[in-house]
Amino acid sequence: MPDIEKLHLEEALEDSPQTRSLLSVFEKDALILKKYTSNLHSCCQRVMSAQNELCAATQALAQQLRTYEVQKFPLESENSILTTTLNQFASYLDDISSVQQVLASQFSETMMYPLSKFLQADMDEISTMFEMFQIASHEHEQALTKYMKLPSKKDNEKARVEVNEELYAMRKKFHQTSLHYYSSLNAVQYKRRCFLLEPIMGYLHAQRSFFQMGQDAVCKPEIENFLTNIASSVQSVHQELSTETQKTVELIDTIEKQSAHLYNAEPPIDMPFIPPNTALTQKAGYLFQRIKQALITTKWDRVYFFTQGGNLMSQAKEEFAGSLVIDLNEEGVIAEPATADDRRFVFQVVSPGNKKAVILQAENYRERDEWIATINNIVKDSGYVRGKATPKKKEQQPVLTKTQSQDSASAPEKSSPVRANHSQSSTPAATPTDNFVIDTPIQFDLVSPSDENRQVTSPQTGPPKRINPFDQSSVDLLDSPVDNAAFSQSFTVRFLGSMEVKSDRGEQLVHGTMRQILAARAIHNVFKMTESRLLVTNECMRLIDPSNNTIRVEFALPDISFWSVHQDNPRLFGFITRNRSEGGGVTFACHVFESNNSAEEICQAISTATKIAFQAIMEKRSGKKPSVSKEVDKEKEKRLLLENIQRMDNLDSTQLPLSPDGKFLILSSPDQSEVSQMSSDPNLPVAQSCGDGTADVEGAESEA
Repeated sequence: MPDIEKLHLEEALEDSPQTRSLLSVFEKDALILKKYTSNLHSCCQRVMSAQNELCAATQALAQQLRTYEVQKFPLESENSILTTTLNQFASYLDDISSVQQVLASQFSETMMYPLSKFLQADMDEISTMFEMFQIASHEHEQALTKYMKLPSKKDNEKARVEVNEELYAMRKKFHQTSLHYYSSLNAVQYKRRCFLLEPIMGYLHAQRSFFQMGQDAVCKPEIENFLTNIASSVQSVHQELSTETQKTVELIDTIEKQSAHLYNAEPPIDMPFIPPNTALTQKAGYLFQRIKQALITTKWDRVYFFTQGGNLMSQAKEEFAGSLVIDLNEEGVIAEPATADDRRFVFQVVSPGNKKAVILQAENYRERDEWIATINNIVKDSGYVRGKATPKKKEQQPVLTKTQSQDSASAPEKSSPVRANHSQSSTPAATPTDNFVIDTPIQFDLVSPSDENRQVTSPQTGPPKRINPFDQSSVDLLDSPVDNAAFSQSFTVRFLGSMEVKSDRGEQLVHGTMRQILAARAIHNVFKMTESRLLVTNECMRLIDPSNNTIRVEFALPDISFWSVHQDNPRLFGFITRNRSEGGGVTFACHVFESNNSAEEICQAISTATKIAFQAIMEKRSGKKPSVSKEVDKEKEKRLLLENIQRMDNLDSTQLPLSPDGKFLILSSPDQSEVSQMSSDPNLPVAQSCGDGTADVEGAESEA
């Protein structure tokens, strides 16, 4: 069975807009599934009750099974195993529709019961959980709003404790309801793969058991094998569901224990003190924002805020992308505590240049201080865009272009820098993020050369080959043909992205880069991937455009320092290259790709190519002539022979000892003194002798 989409239970308490959006997809899928299952139940009921119209009812059932393919479930692929299985069932129902007779009791036990159980026990439960989730969410919002309205003066400590306890209870209720609601939606994705198959399987078993008239139509070897395979598949799904249910229960218990301190907006006295982290450079979470209404009144709305690209962004629950609040790169921007409307934990972000101030309220002191420190840290770093000197533009443009997405992540075509997620830690211990260059751009796309239509098989001439995709333009030609390489393998890959790293090796570094690039693609809605043909040889690695067979980029094999396959997804792999700059420095970049099949084969091919290249280098250093040098020596001999022939043509023919037919120069006759004189003359070149003691000049000319 393919991987099943699931809601992440860890994100239930945060209730971010992204989680709400994903939840709406699952709810829509459950609604369509319930509607489809109800229609399937009606068809089965018609088969059981309408004995005189059994043939027509069976046809309707078969048609209903086929409609699963066109339902467009958000979480179901177009060519899924379930769709194929249901279509196969429908074809068998067409064969037996003309000979069917109904035994109502058998149909009631084997066909109607699983569907009724699925509808009443599972789909109705989801509908109930949906209503409970809405109620819990509304009560939590009310309790939180009531808590945030508490005055800063400590006049009524009892009322404050009561409100805090009420918020604790409502938040815990909301979290528990969310966990059970999410787990129910996840379980439906497993149950649909068995409860939709079991009724039809029971229907076929009943037909084969009670109808001798359908012997020829039903009792076939292929149907027997088909039912056996489906039964095994359903049993495996039951086992997966049982295992997943056990894991879900354990995960819920763990999450509830780990989230106990998050239920209290203001930590109680008996809870250990958690100091704010003032070294953060990125932060996200819900805040209450003070908004003016009608130029006189104000209101406080709960909005999701986050920092991105040196900007303070906000996003409501109903929105699909964030919007800019304040550009933190502006001069004089500062975050500081403030007082407003007699509320606690209030701070403001002021931009003197735009004469704009945003007043926000956090849940407690720690959240407020962390937000203030994060914004001021971003401002102190001199901004994300304009704080650093613009690098001098190179004369040559890189082949790998920087595909940048907009700040709101709604249209990837607009340009806005995408940087790797990086959060500074207050502890000096080394972390995996220490290997990434801070604020490094992530490149999401490859561009084929537009000014050259050079084929891969064309002769390679011109300047030296490009070592890496960042320091030379696409007009540089590659002078190392790989047509006659000792080792060559080709694979189809899709480019996910590349980014600069601090080290040239490390499995954790490659895996961390993969996570950074995949997370950036998800955040900025970058779904397009460039497909290329990866050619691995013992000389280099090339990415070739399959549309026009041109070379997009070439990596020299000595510059590839490390490669690895993703630990969880065997189709993802990455490799690190050394890139030499014009100033003589060396930087490192990690490139991530997705393959059609297993990436282990690609990494194995790279390993084999490097071994062959290493052996060639060692043979060269040890004094042995590589096999390639034989062709070079042969060419030198031909060139020397032709030079000798040309020089001899300039001499008088009477000075040369020729054979009677005048075609050969005699060198081996010891009694000819002229030959000895010629051989003693240092100005006269000597022709290469053949095995019979003569220089085959005519043969050499024809060979040349």
